[in-house]
Amino acid sequence: MSAGAPSPSVRLLNLVAELTHRCPLQCPYCSNPLALAPRRDELDTATWTRIFREAADLGAVHLGLTGGEPSVRDDLPELVASARDADLYTHLVTAARPLDPAGLARLRTAGLDSVQISIQDAEAGPSDEIAGTESFAAKCALARATRELGLPLTLNVVLHRRNLGRVGELIELARELDADRIELANTQYLGWALRNRDALLPTRAAIERAAEVVREARRHGPRPEILFVLPDYFRGRPKPCTGGWGRRHAIVAPDGRVLPCHGASALPDLEFWSVRDHSLADCWERSPGIDAYRGEAWMREPCRSCPSRGDDFGGCRCQAFALLGDAARTDPACELSPDHAVVRAAREEDPAAATSLVYRSTSAGRG
Repeated sequence: MSAGAPSPSVRLLNLVAELTHRCPLQCPYCSNPLALAPRRDELDTATWTRIFREAADLGAVHLGLTGGEPSVRDDLPELVASARDADLYTHLVTAARPLDPAGLARLRTAGLDSVQISIQDAEAGPSDEIAGTESFAAKCALARATRELGLPLTLNVVLHRRNLGRVGELIELARELDADRIELANTQYLGWALRNRDALLPTRAAIERAAEVVREARRHGPRPEILFVLPDYFRGRPKPCTGGWGRRHAIVAPDGRVLPCHGASALPDLEFWSVRDHSLADCWERSPGIDAYRGEAWMREPCRSCPSRGDDFGGCRCQAFALLGDAARTDPACELSPDHAVVRAAREEDPAAATSLVYRSTSAGRG
């Protein structure tokens, strides 16, 4: 697809506002890139307010307020209010620190619509260990406050070798906290997670046991809704990048660059425009980086002739680059990829040889 306005099949529905890369947690699978935006480069309140209006003008209906940890920003209530004024559904993604129940109540008054809280494990000890800081009790307290305020609650759990065997306990915790939904999200091995893959990647047998636990839990009623998707390393088919690169979702990084996904900033030789210099519409419709892998014209074989190309869009461009050094190659998670042996070798490694975890840098996002 050539540069210019996207095809009619492309429409921005969801805007993810990465308000900051600062975060009190140090999770070794953090989805943010290794090179984080310092505080001095973060967009100010007025710029975010403009972006929210422009997103609504483009047809966006949903706004994810995320980070890092969005509640480290003092202007978060004002940002929520401005998003409500733009008629966007506002969804807060938080690690529950430093946000507390009183702060959440202020966000509810400002117009917040729903909350997602990350939980690292079903008990305080292992949850705090993987987070790199004491946080489990605060997460549970904020989850209870969310429901007391009448807000929809989602729990998000990144699954890996160290907590996959406690999926049942995690679902029970979601029931105890009256969560509407629990997302059991298997780790995507990019950035920090790729650096820790040897210590985090589970075995196929462990994944199959967890899947059976989920199937049994779903028989016990509709609440909470349980989302569990097999990790792409074991599925044989890749997942589409955020529903397809530049089709429905845009991410505005803390420094203002408009990206198709969290990891795209790590791809070399792609020019992503910033809302500091362009309108959100221009960044979405005309940015060379957004246009690079939008649609199907960029695809090589075997993707170009694959009947599934309109479903998975060639898989993850960031994973192709991270594992192969070429973002235009077929995602090696696909069993049809000529490079699938790279993923196969990773999942066949001996778990006993796992290395220790490398935690997200405590200095990330400072400056």
